[in-house]
Amino acid sequence: MQRQGPAPVTGSGVPPQPSATDRDTEGREAEDREAEDREAESRETAGREAKAPRPRLDRGDGRGVGRGDGVGRVTAPRGRLVTALRSPSALNLLALLVAGALWLWALPRIDFRTMDDYGLLDRFPLTFYAALTVLTGGFVITLRRAGTAPLWPATYCAAMLVALKAPPAILYDSVRYAWASKHDAIISRLLTEGTVHPGREISGGMSAYDQWPGFFSLDAALVRAFGVDAAASFINWAPVALGLLTVPVLILVYRTFSDDWRLVWTGVWIFQLANWVGQDYLSPQGFSYLLYLTVFAVVVRHFVLPGSAGALRDRSALDPAAAAVPPPTTTRQRVIAVLFLVPIIATINASHQLTPVMLCASLFALCLTRRYRNLGLLATSGLIMLVWNLTMGRELFLDTLGTLREKAGDLLANSRPGFAGDPTGPGPELVGSANVLMVLALGGLAVAAVLLRRKLVRSALPLLLTAAAPLPMFAVNDYGGEMIFRVYLFGLPGAAFFAAAALVPAAGAASRAAAVARRTAAVALPVTLVAMLAGFLPSYYGKEGMHYAPPGETALTRRAFDRAPEGALILAATGAFADSYYRYDHYERWFFTEQEVDENLRMLKDPAGYLAGGIPPGRPAYVILTPTQGEAVIGEGYLPEGGFDSLGKALKASPLFAVVEENEHGLVLRYKPTTTG
Repeated sequence: MQRQGPAPVTGSGVPPQPSATDRDTEGREAEDREAEDREAESRETAGREAKAPRPRLDRGDGRGVGRGDGVGRVTAPRGRLVTALRSPSALNLLALLVAGALWLWALPRIDFRTMDDYGLLDRFPLTFYAALTVLTGGFVITLRRAGTAPLWPATYCAAMLVALKAPPAILYDSVRYAWASKHDAIISRLLTEGTVHPGREISGGMSAYDQWPGFFSLDAALVRAFGVDAAASFINWAPVALGLLTVPVLILVYRTFSDDWRLVWTGVWIFQLANWVGQDYLSPQGFSYLLYLTVFAVVVRHFVLPGSAGALRDRSALDPAAAAVPPPTTTRQRVIAVLFLVPIIATINASHQLTPVMLCASLFALCLTRRYRNLGLLATSGLIMLVWNLTMGRELFLDTLGTLREKAGDLLANSRPGFAGDPTGPGPELVGSANVLMVLALGGLAVAAVLLRRKLVRSALPLLLTAAAPLPMFAVNDYGGEMIFRVYLFGLPGAAFFAAAALVPAAGAASRAAAVARRTAAVALPVTLVAMLAGFLPSYYGKEGMHYAPPGETALTRRAFDRAPEGALILAATGAFADSYYRYDHYERWFFTEQEVDENLRMLKDPAGYLAGGIPPGRPAYVILTPTQGEAVIGEGYLPEGGFDSLGKALKASPLFAVVEENEHGLVLRYKPTTTG
């Protein structure tokens, strides 16, 4: 096609306008030139793409399309979408969503009303276990970017806590755990009377709760603030709430000794899985333990003596994961910090008997290091404890001192769990084995870290000392058969940190040993966390049959108490059943199997005569036996297998007792004092 030359200029000085035909011709020529340019560019692009693999995007019909097939304008957003879906954040979110979906699907299918020998273990659907496994795998993945994206491991820790401990709060139609219902009764009495009576004698050791009322006063205030009838409205959520409040405090403690976020979060995760002792319910111990950790966190971060760190401020002398010692504080700053801690320490002393002793033991252990030799804080804590014990808690304190002559130094007896013998039945036996294996696993990992990471031990020595600080308590008292669990609980923060150090090798080391440690940890970490999860579940839920009582059983118990005249003696096999302390200041109680096994075996030879012999003359007496008690006496080892059933049959057949009420929820009998036998 010929190109026309320039248009001639007319006399008017304006070039002549092209005709419509000329405009069409020029338009076609321009389009032809653009088509030629596009074709040349396409050939160049095709040549470049021939040297590299061509990405293919899914069109939605199962066939892939490339960049040069006319849809290039829509492939870029899809490419960005694929890149986003492959990002670490997307993988973290995906695992979280999958675990959440599995857990929510499993939740309504947990048949808690038909629990048998194994508690909830065989009532959890497979999808529940799958959800926990996916959460564990997702958490391990988040550790790869724990330093730059700490929100993800934090989210997984919170999700695991909820997944593990929220099912009873969501599902149960009654208060979980007999001692929680006991505390509900104490709070209700405090709300009714509006005050405490530390000098008043109440049977069953219940006077102690008037002598250490701090925790119950707080809960009474919460009941009024929430506008509910009783603490039972929120009592089952205590493990979740206390767990979530504990996490940030643990982070403060662990970050004091490590800059490696992987180690910090793994320590928190292990702490959650290893905290199976069941002291996180609505209790003075659970509340005081949180305050104890708070005091400890403040001390290790803000009580460093000037000039005490020495070589620990030199990074070359530290483990790669270790944090430098916090800045020193002046005497004035430490005095101000003590004034800040005094109300917290006073609250601990007003709420619980044992936690102040453990706090003083930990502060004394810290004084063994030059860094934290704060004798003033130790003396202040000891003085507050002594003042409280000699005033509000004087009665129980003096009684406890009287028992020291018998129990001091008896390490074997003081470290024995419970009152009686070994648990009987497949479920309780599994729980006992899981408890032992969990302790051995945690202790083994912690010892391995102490031996293999000497530099980390040097900088985190305060954690190691406070983990060992509770051990001397075995030489003092058995704390009602619970000392072994309390020693474990107070040693857990330090033990969890060093257990995590055994599983999370130091980053940045270039030696062959470090490379081998990293490859080993890549397998050992997820395997160990799954194994600890497998140990937590039976330890925490294996005896759930003695922790859940249906509303019908609670109603039967309350009817039995209401039927009895004030001052009557209420007999039960054990106090581990719902509402066993209902209106506890109006009745006497005798939990007759909570004694040595030999004595219980003697009782089973003639249950009616044995119980009648312990009832004071002229005292009205009622016996309450419930299925929850049957689970408890097996789980705690009070009676041999089948002993509880034979007990009920013997009492029903005896002329010394008359059946008042009997149904699937329990048996109530009245003692007939006019009958001799």
